[in-house]
Amino acid sequence: MDDQYLLSMKNISKEYFGNRVLKGVNLNVKPGEIHALVGENGAGKSTLMNILFGMPVIYSTGGFEGEIQINGESISIDSPHTAMNCGIGMVHQEFMLIPEFNVTENIKLGREIGEPTALSKIFGNLLEKMNWTQMSKEARKALDSIGMMNIDEYAKVAGMPIGYKQFIEIAREIDKTGIKLLVFDEPTAVLTEGEADRLLEIMRLIAEKGIAIIFITHRLTEVMAVADSMTILRDGEFVVRKDVKDITLAKIAELMIGRQIDKLVDDSLLASRNLSDDKIALEFKDYHVDMPGERVKGMNIKIREGEIFGFGGLAGQGKIGIANGIIGLFETQGDVFAFGKRLDLSKLGEALRNDIAFVSEDRRGVGLLLGESVERNITFTAMQIKDQFLRRIGPMKILDKAKADQHTREMIKLFDIRCTGPSQTAGSLSGGNQQKVCLARAITMDPKILIVSEPTRGIDIGAKKLVLEYLTKINREQGTTIVMISSELVELRSLCDRIAIVSEGKVFSVMKPDDSDAAFGLAMAGVREEEAV
Repeated sequence: MDDQYLLSMKNISKEYFGNRVLKGVNLNVKPGEIHALVGENGAGKSTLMNILFGMPVIYSTGGFEGEIQINGESISIDSPHTAMNCGIGMVHQEFMLIPEFNVTENIKLGREIGEPTALSKIFGNLLEKMNWTQMSKEARKALDSIGMMNIDEYAKVAGMPIGYKQFIEIAREIDKTGIKLLVFDEPTAVLTEGEADRLLEIMRLIAEKGIAIIFITHRLTEVMAVADSMTILRDGEFVVRKDVKDITLAKIAELMIGRQIDKLVDDSLLASRNLSDDKIALEFKDYHVDMPGERVKGMNIKIREGEIFGFGGLAGQGKIGIANGIIGLFETQGDVFAFGKRLDLSKLGEALRNDIAFVSEDRRGVGLLLGESVERNITFTAMQIKDQFLRRIGPMKILDKAKADQHTREMIKLFDIRCTGPSQTAGSLSGGNQQKVCLARAITMDPKILIVSEPTRGIDIGAKKLVLEYLTKINREQGTTIVMISSELVELRSLCDRIAIVSEGKVFSVMKPDDSDAAFGLAMAGVREEEAV
């Protein structure tokens, strides 16, 4: 019965520039229940919440299809202000507090309480003075309602522990008049274990007051601990709505991940090989990378020579930091060895000088010289590091234009780079063709180790197949060790020999590509299989 639900989102579909990211999704939440919304990266959770909260990105890209109901009545939510008027609040993963304000000022921001003055009676309420006594009283009430008696309403937010900031965000939402539904977006991602446990207790207190909660998290153990029900999304589609008491961790993981795995690489290219554990191409020992949002926190792993090795995991868990540390973009600690030689990563270009090439996930910010030609982008690194495409005239080195042009044309043909020719600027190419240029530049280095980070992001299925098959080809024919970092489990399972799932900055589990969907789902969520029984 629809009338039992506080919120019903019916048959919600959304398209971004021809890419359908939500396909007829349903979400139903009862008053006073904690409803978990789970799915892999890219499952559609954030887009669905952007629609619910009326975020501008939805309406600036054509809106959405479907219907939203509150207490059985259809409503139109076209802005965050409208959402708040409907009783919907959101606790963001990224804090929205003003550090230099105190706790009361942050909780009451935008809803200040004025007190009439002689001037305001003549010139209007803009000249009212702040009623700090009443505002502090209401802030105190909001904090007490979630059990945070130890947070002083007069204290400045700057310098407070992260957990306290999260609780102040929650108090601000609770203080709003008529709040019916709160969205918690990965609220425990930045909290300590103790703070996370306290947050789950606060969620229970809020639900007991009749306020519904949508809880977005990748930590499935938290779902089992606190949620009443859940909706699982996969690839932008609704999978199932279940009461948590009727489902196991293993089944949740299987439903999140499970899909038909279409072969992205022809079987003829995937001939089995015997890889020796004695021949190590790349080794990490207590490896740390200080990359904001993708920190690596003490990684230990050995990658065999001639292997295609994958790193997978959820966003923000550290997999992207691995390569960015090796290439020298962020400060590192610990040891990295290439073919037994310790790399001095404090020296820019150290990896390149030791036959390690890199394709960045950020092709526009890191991977390309956008204002330069396709030719210059493909040949530049090889010119700098290996003196390729140069010829000597006495003591001078000058560009061997004919050789650079010939090589670029060969790469354009090999990777089917859609361009007018070698002189076209890289910035004017489509995203997929830019990615092919990045790969062509890395291949030009003739590396012994090739690290590719999100190699197929933003490219079509045809280009994706071409890129993955070429990676497999150079691995099989030239013995190039491939390290592939990807958010796409299907890709990793299509061509990797082994896959390390990264969780909280460390290798959580090293898996085989044919391990079960449930095993992969649990590993992505940081749960051991024995804990899921």
